[in-house]
Amino acid sequence: MLLPNDWHQTRLGEVTIQTSKWNPKSEPRHSIKYVDISAISREELRIVGETEYPGNKAPDSARKIVHSKDTILATVRPTLRRIAKIPEHLDGEVVSTAFCVLRCDPKLVEPDFLFFSTQLDSFMESLAALETGSCYPSVRDSDVLQQQILLPPISEQKNIASVLNIFRSAIQQQSKSILITSTLKRAAMQKLFTSGLRNESQKQTEIGPVPKSWSIQSINDHFSVTTGGTPSRRITAFWADGTIPWVKTTEIDYRVIRRTKEHITQTGMDQSAAKLFPPGTLLLAMYGQGITRGKVAILGIEAACNQACAAINSNDNVVDTKYLYYYLSFRYEAIRSLAHGGQQQNLNLNIVRDFPVAYPNKKDEQCEIIAILDAIDRKINLHQKKRAILNDLFKTLLHQLMTGKIHTADLDLSKTTRSPKSS
Repeated sequence: MLLPNDWHQTRLGEVTIQTSKWNPKSEPRHSIKYVDISAISREELRIVGETEYPGNKAPDSARKIVHSKDTILATVRPTLRRIAKIPEHLDGEVVSTAFCVLRCDPKLVEPDFLFFSTQLDSFMESLAALETGSCYPSVRDSDVLQQQILLPPISEQKNIASVLNIFRSAIQQQSKSILITSTLKRAAMQKLFTSGLRNESQKQTEIGPVPKSWSIQSINDHFSVTTGGTPSRRITAFWADGTIPWVKTTEIDYRVIRRTKEHITQTGMDQSAAKLFPPGTLLLAMYGQGITRGKVAILGIEAACNQACAAINSNDNVVDTKYLYYYLSFRYEAIRSLAHGGQQQNLNLNIVRDFPVAYPNKKDEQCEIIAILDAIDRKINLHQKKRAILNDLFKTLLHQLMTGKIHTADLDLSKTTRSPKSS
């Protein structure tokens, strides 16, 4: 790679200074604020929470002392990119030994520049090559410190960090807007599905308060509930060059599904339990790790699905499918609580069929509720699209600026969403 004349390559260990560890016995503290790996937002690359402990009850892993502007990088599964910069309010506090703490030598490297250096794909790929361990792949602090970064003069480091921070702030603002609008949506669903739109009195039911005129019936009373199947992975003819979209539970995430990661062939569908469902089919995830179980989505295309998905279609049009989609979104926790089994708890078709649904008998009220929630979803989707565009711009700029392919002087940042002009 041809570098600008005033740039050079160096190891992280050559531009950082040694950090210290906390010894609870020799340095007793009344309390500590502790940051574990789980406290890092991988999406925003920042600390989203810390835990306060009495000094004598701190976890054994609470040993590394951090200062504001330090960069912390998780050495367990480093490619998950659990990276963050220490904020002012955590100056002098303690993080897990599962982090490598990077503290800048201020004469050589600017803290934000170092923080952004660790986010380059080339940095992560080099670190990933040093992972050891099959269950918990990890690297040593010394492995991190051996990583090479490109270093321009301090003035250009500051300019680069300033540009990247503009985009990072814009991305975080979109994330904040998504969070605020999502909170509004939850509040709206609570109001709509317990009080309705007609200011009528409520009645107490087995599922809580609902408007007096509403009905409560099971999904099975108005919808057919079936499932799909998975063609054998061992038979190439079921998958190779497949054209039929095939949905997995991980793709069910409160959205309209218009494309899928995998496709099956007509032969695969004909010779398995897979079925083709029409657009408008409501899908509910019956199995799934973490938060997947209980989520819903709507097919925007004709598609098949696996056996872990419940496919729900209207029989009589008494309850609008989109209304049911929003209602089941509102009742997510109640649905999840019905799962059973051993270590991996699952739902089944009977549980889904028997699930009670409260609904207005008049379709116009159902449609009004749908329209309100559709409007909120459009707002959320707009912010998500803006964030995705900004993320793409940020990644492009990150690579080009941090490798010297373009210079900050070449950029027109009068609008943060404008693409940089190449030199």
